[in-house]
Amino acid sequence: MTKGAQAEQSGKVERSGLKKYFSEIEIVAEKDEPTYRSVVSKHKLAEDVTWMVGNSPKSDINPALAAGINAVFVPHDLTWALEHETVNPVPRDLQLIQVEKFSDLQRYF
Repeated sequence: MTKGAQAEQSGKVERSGLKKYFSEIEIVAEKDEPTYRSVVSKHKLAEDVTWMVGNSPKSDINPALAAGINAVFVPHDLTWALEHETVNPVPRDLQLIQVEKFSDLQRYF
């Protein structure tokens, strides 16, 4: 799931080389708790094995955890200032992993 203009985000997904790893790509107007819940429901995802990977506490990590899914935080120095926010405490029965770089995900998945 990514947020933004359809054409721009579709191009980013294509160029990233990651599209082949996903059965579905969702491009949404806003990444908030209701949107995460909607996408989880739409695709009938099992919450306990669903993960959000992102660099923004505001639109990736906190709303994903609030929606009941696990998260991986990949801090990035160039994250837009309006996306800065303190990471909320992790709800019981959920996991939050922090990695230094995207390639570190290989240690977990």
